[in-house]
Amino acid sequence: MNSEQIKIIIRIFISILILIALNFVETSGILKLVLYLVPYLIIGYDVLIEALEGFKEHEIFDENFLMAIASIGALCLAYYYNGDYIEAIAVMLLYKIGELFEDYATDKSRDNIINLMDLRPDYANIEDESGKLEKISPDKISIGTVITVKPGEKIPIDGIIVEGHSNLDTRALTGESLPKNVNINDNVLSGCINLSGVLKIKTTKKFSESTAAKILELVENSSERKSKAEKFITRFAKIYTPAVCLSALALAVVPSLFYGNFAQWLYRALTFLVISCPCALVISVPLTFFAGTGGAGRQGILIKGANFIETLAKTSCVIFDKTGTLTKGVFEVVAVHPDLRSENEILHIAAHVERYSSHPVADALRKAYPNEADECKVEDVEEIAGYGVKARVNGELICLGSSKFMDSLNVSWRPCKKSGTIIHVAIEGKYAGHIVISDVVKPHSKEAIKILRDLNIKRIVMLTGDLEKSAKEIANDLNIDEYYSELLPSDKVNKVEEILSDKNLNGKLIFVGDGINDAPVLSRADVGIAMGALGSDAAIEAADVVLMDDDPVKISTAIKISRKSMRIVKQNIYFSISVKLLCLILGALGIANMWLAVFADVGVMVLAVLNAVRALFI
Repeated sequence: MNSEQIKIIIRIFISILILIALNFVETSGILKLVLYLVPYLIIGYDVLIEALEGFKEHEIFDENFLMAIASIGALCLAYYYNGDYIEAIAVMLLYKIGELFEDYATDKSRDNIINLMDLRPDYANIEDESGKLEKISPDKISIGTVITVKPGEKIPIDGIIVEGHSNLDTRALTGESLPKNVNINDNVLSGCINLSGVLKIKTTKKFSESTAAKILELVENSSERKSKAEKFITRFAKIYTPAVCLSALALAVVPSLFYGNFAQWLYRALTFLVISCPCALVISVPLTFFAGTGGAGRQGILIKGANFIETLAKTSCVIFDKTGTLTKGVFEVVAVHPDLRSENEILHIAAHVERYSSHPVADALRKAYPNEADECKVEDVEEIAGYGVKARVNGELICLGSSKFMDSLNVSWRPCKKSGTIIHVAIEGKYAGHIVISDVVKPHSKEAIKILRDLNIKRIVMLTGDLEKSAKEIANDLNIDEYYSELLPSDKVNKVEEILSDKNLNGKLIFVGDGINDAPVLSRADVGIAMGALGSDAAIEAADVVLMDDDPVKISTAIKISRKSMRIVKQNIYFSISVKLLCLILGALGIANMWLAVFADVGVMVLAVLNAVRALFI
């Protein structure tokens, strides 16, 4: 609770104590009015000042104006008819109590969001010439600088580990509760907390371009992209407030011309004004979207604006890129089919032949046989473009490559039923078997597709530049009925355009991708979702939503959060307007008094704000 809120509590208690004391004082007339003005001004002076400032700035019709007119009018009626001043002061008192609750709930929700997104590092450690660590501002660190991160500290800038190993708390970025183990040559993202060992990290980005800085910037700017519901509330308030003021004036004047008893109709008009304050709508709807954005951030999902929450909630079609989105986007050995030697020997030989190659296939073979750097003698290495590689390993001639390479060597090779890149191996002119290298499906991809179907997503599509055989195998494995293969980036855009023009779409289209070539499609979709951990900067920039841990299951999480947020928005709009209309009718008929009016304003506002905060939690 901040100092301003504490001051309001003190004012509330002082006003209540004075009101209690005045009950024991017998006065009347002007003296009574002056005495009751003391607690009224203590509790309501700031409302009167803000109403006056609004009048000066030609922004008259707000809740301060309505409360000032209603309470001053009630005081005048009490003085003129020698009535009770408590009701007039109670209007202002309960309004300030409600405002206090509203401020506290709003601040609490904002604090929760800020704490959940507590990514900003305060400093970076740099070793000076004497070996001592010096703390400097992260924005002064240039690319390629080696920084030291001690246990308990945040990683300030994205980089690659050059020394040490540790466990990282990645919850602020990905929502993942389990620590992530990292070692030398692993990429690490700013915003993660180092839990155990000392790490030395070579920075790969500037501070302003690092993950934490980008997330904070996007969260701070997300409120600039308003949803249709927020725009509606803004327009609604501008029309609604003057309309109810004119209605209140008409209620005070017109019936009294026909039926007399001006004081009675004036009281009803003042009650009508208090009831009419649109605080619940004006505050709770933007707060719901802000809380939804924060709740998504808690799960490792960065939504760049409230408008995308609204669009995500209407999703009926999800289109996936394959490589790097549904699959890991890296080559791995998925099978070894030996003929002359064992599986381990085939991998051993292949890894040695590819010892010096930088090709992704070579990298996959070396990873599959981690002891490649043993004492085997590798010589006479020759790479034959488009065919393969040959070399002598411990004196034996090894040929490694495509079926065309085997044909050129007159080696009879065996076909493979598995899809992927097939690396055939020949030893001294004899076929020794083959190795299957392929992109690997992410562990959660199948679950992601299933959950999307459970969410009633009618159409799930996969687009890829890969060959038909590979695309079909991945689609069958993930239970995706509709897929398109051998597509160029322009073909993907055309396919998305075609689906968007389908009259049976009945909803919004999401495209999920990670590569530079996905940027045009991400921009064209109703909502573009990019993989944040491994995705390209171009894809992340073009996307509307970023998944910080590349987990496709988070797509369904984003949809769930958006749908929940929109349900809360609708609940607050329907509840606020319904209660307001009912109380306005009761006030106009003279059934509702000032106490009910205060509930219709303050009570509904507090309930709507508390409901909005639920969007923080899925």
